[in-house]
Amino acid sequence: MNPDAVKLSYVLNDLDISSNPDGSQRSFSIRFIKSNGESVYLNRAVKTGLNFNLKENAMRGVRPVDSELKPIGHIYAVKIWHIVEYNNLTVVL
Repeated sequence: MNPDAVKLSYVLNDLDISSNPDGSQRSFSIRFIKSNGESVYLNRAVKTGLNFNLKENAMRGVRPVDSELKPIGHIYAVKIWHIVEYNNLTVVL
């Protein structure tokens, strides 16, 4: 496996962790492809929930934040199969 790559299973497990040991919200960078083919890169984002079962629908909710972890954009419902980059590493199956 490419040293600059990470498995999707690792990404999903990492996304399930909501906070750091000190209690602060955990942030990450992510690139994904929207249904219309547009590539979206969020330099800093946090995990968030939506009003439906994300795991059952193979999706995760992410929201862009600033350096103080304050929301700066809307929530994205991301299909897990459309995640192509996580923390600057290419996502592979």
